[in-house]
Amino acid sequence: MRAIIHEGRAGLSGVHYVSNFADLSFPGPGEVKVKLKSAGLNHRDLFVTLRHNPEDPSLILGSDGAGVVSEVGENVTHVHVGDEVVIIPSLRWKEKTPAPPDDFEILGLPDHGTMAEEIVLSENQIAPKPSYLSWEEAGVLPLSALTGYRALFTKGKLQKGETVFIPGIGSGVATYMLQMAKAVGAKVIVSSRSSEKLEKAERLGADVLLENGQDWEQSLHGEIVDLVIESVGAATFNRSLDLLKKGGTIVTFGASAGDEVSLDLRRFFYNQWNLYGTTMGSIEEFYEMLDLFKSHKIRPIVDRTYALEDAADALDYLSKSNQFGKIAIRIRE
Repeated sequence: MRAIIHEGRAGLSGVHYVSNFADLSFPGPGEVKVKLKSAGLNHRDLFVTLRHNPEDPSLILGSDGAGVVSEVGENVTHVHVGDEVVIIPSLRWKEKTPAPPDDFEILGLPDHGTMAEEIVLSENQIAPKPSYLSWEEAGVLPLSALTGYRALFTKGKLQKGETVFIPGIGSGVATYMLQMAKAVGAKVIVSSRSSEKLEKAERLGADVLLENGQDWEQSLHGEIVDLVIESVGAATFNRSLDLLKKGGTIVTFGASAGDEVSLDLRRFFYNQWNLYGTTMGSIEEFYEMLDLFKSHKIRPIVDRTYALEDAADALDYLSKSNQFGKIAIRIRE
């Protein structure tokens, strides 16, 4: 079968398109085989090319995908051949808990991922595809939307009428969070170094736009923020804290601009701030996220679509962080 694999060399130079990867075996008990129509890229895919040992067997990349169930194994109870589904990339994390179980993994390492013509996985790892979404939209939905949902609602407890600040607008997770926050009636402030991304965020519903070069506090004229969702890291973390109200909450799930920050602990505890970390989410939260998307007909923002054989070019484009929204991979019509 056709697939995008990583082997031989660390990093993007180890990414290859192959047309003759061995077909996957028949699904075992409790498993299903899905013929994939589309996949989506995440920054995790870039990290996997560095984490996957080049001496290990070839690995199919990808965590996001959507397709049609083609085969079912024994004891499969709620899935049928022909079902249109999206892939749930959160492995062995079923219920919504404060943190994932110790054996939690994300699809795409160490298991084979979604950038191939088919995938075999547990029936618990698929959910019905929202009928209003195109295959490309469905294929880019899972990982980023789940990450954003847990950050906003499970950890951040965002409510109607509150104000949330999302620095670094443009990533898949950030655009999903903007859409979800607006859907529940929150006010959304975003920032970016790119005026083009800010303009696109405004068209998507952002209420306040902040350029990275601005004095954020002065630009907001004393307006307070209930919740900050931080994924940028050292470059914006303390600037984001400057906007947070006393007793407010900051949730972090990424550090694209630096892992380590200096923190004034006295200032932090005097302001009674809450700090939460989060990563991905559970299968329970995935279904909650799907319900929110379906009830408000939220559509993923697809920046570009590439053919499967051009996925290496798509990963290179992703590495430059110029996209607004998600990058889709078309596997079959």
